[in-house]
Amino acid sequence: MTQALDALFTPYTLNKLTLNNRIVMAPMTREFSPNAIPGDDVAGYYRRRAEGGTGLIITEGTTINDPVATMGTSIPAFHGEQALAGWKKVADEVHQAGGRIFPQLWHVGTAREPQKTNNPELPSAGPSGLIAGGKKISEPMTVEHIEQLIESYATAAADAQRLGFDGVEIHGAHGYLIDQFFWEGTNQRSDSWGGSMENRSRFAVEIIKAVRAATGPDFPVVLRYSQWKQQDFEAKLATSPQLLEDFLSPLADAGVDGFHCSTRRYWEPEFEGSDLNLAGWTKKLTGKTAITVGSVGLDSDFIGAFMQQGADNRSIDDLISRLENNEFDLIAVGRALLQDPQWANKIQQGRLDEVSDFSPEALASLS
Repeated sequence: MTQALDALFTPYTLNKLTLNNRIVMAPMTREFSPNAIPGDDVAGYYRRRAEGGTGLIITEGTTINDPVATMGTSIPAFHGEQALAGWKKVADEVHQAGGRIFPQLWHVGTAREPQKTNNPELPSAGPSGLIAGGKKISEPMTVEHIEQLIESYATAAADAQRLGFDGVEIHGAHGYLIDQFFWEGTNQRSDSWGGSMENRSRFAVEIIKAVRAATGPDFPVVLRYSQWKQQDFEAKLATSPQLLEDFLSPLADAGVDGFHCSTRRYWEPEFEGSDLNLAGWTKKLTGKTAITVGSVGLDSDFIGAFMQQGADNRSIDDLISRLENNEFDLIAVGRALLQDPQWANKIQQGRLDEVSDFSPEALASLS
């Protein structure tokens, strides 16, 4: 192992959790859990990534307890006796392989298509009402519903701790429910949950506080956020470092240990006049653990994968250089780990010629 690779395979402590290296498995939706219950195949899928040397696994999005939280019947839930029993087996298998694992807690909000779920008669949840094709597909959430969901996130986090997970990630990115509150375009509320950036962030802040209260000070809590949305790849919550600091500071103060900073290409600078990416700015502005992500090890972003486009391998030399310079702390890997569970081991052992290029066929197997 070269001196440069040492940076990637140096242990890291998040809150009081020590990770063996800086490689994180990024969450990737799979829809391989019939009736929302993760089975033995799911446990095996994550165990293989732990055996392959991944320092921290963040699971695919798994939904909190709300009738309209999910967007499909095969997306796993993080509530209910059977689903939680399945997740306990996942955590146990990963730990037996020497890994660490967080569930990603998720509510899809108005990204839900009711006809694809178990409760098609119910309107989707969002901060503001939404009409599509002349049909109302969501109602503005009541304050009572907002408060119920805050408690659901806290309950899910407490369950994760009870089941033996090593921490949790709250999904606040990509145009899903928490992000819908963040984004002015989808949050048109006139009460204390909308309007100013501070008010639009209140839902996430209260979730973080509730999760922290439910799990205690030593349980790692990470928030995933993004500037881009599925609905608008060029969207930005913050167009300057000062606005980004205004956005992040209340979230940091609420009790998160780190931010998972989702970008499509990690090598792209976030603001003019600096080479720092989104994770770099996040660490600089908050002092919290920052996880970078976005086409690590590949030469094109993940959107192309869903258009049946492959991707060639891309050098990670610049990524390691940024890590050595403390621009960020952890590196999340998505498709490269999806394609090859042994990716981390192969990188560490210098077996670069054995790392496969990404093919869209991998999306069909996700083994």
